[in-house]
Amino acid sequence: MKFLKPLLLSFLVVVFFTATANAQRKQKINLKKSKIEWTGKKLFTSHNGTISFKSGILYFSGKIPVGGDFVVDMQTINTTDLKGKSKDKLDTHLKSNDFFDATQYPESSLVFRNMEPSEEPGAYFVTADLTIKGITHPINFELRLNKVGASATLVVNRTLYDIKYASTSIGMIADKAISDGFELNVAMVY
Repeated sequence: MKFLKPLLLSFLVVVFFTATANAQRKQKINLKKSKIEWTGKKLFTSHNGTISFKSGILYFSGKIPVGGDFVVDMQTINTTDLKGKSKDKLDTHLKSNDFFDATQYPESSLVFRNMEPSEEPGAYFVTADLTIKGITHPINFELRLNKVGASATLVVNRTLYDIKYASTSIGMIADKAISDGFELNVAMVY
């Protein structure tokens, strides 16, 4: 029985140091300073605006990013290139069931699944699961770390998330059609 005590103690020390070495550090983003800017395009025009994070965490192993979980508040869709009634009309339409159905689906999420370093220092190729309107699809993009946080540009095919209003892929007349892809420029600040 005496030999079991040192063996057990050695095992616990190994488990402790292994767990400590593999521990991840959570870095919450600053919700007030972080921002998401969107751009949607038609044949001859485009609109842009903002949408706000509800929560966001990047996970690190040492200084290397290894994951992330983000939630966006769909009720905060805000058009910034229009004013007055035109702005209110577009904001309301984007929140309607023609687009993001923000009443039924008040949140969208992005969960990082894999991260690989790119050739550029501080940049990583990310594979993530993007959920919009309760529908999840994988998406790939590049994440760039900087001194105060990280940034990324995502191009989202809205038709994958059952957002087909005036879609070019369903035969909408060209001058009325809205591009199937919209762009998100994301700046995360710690």
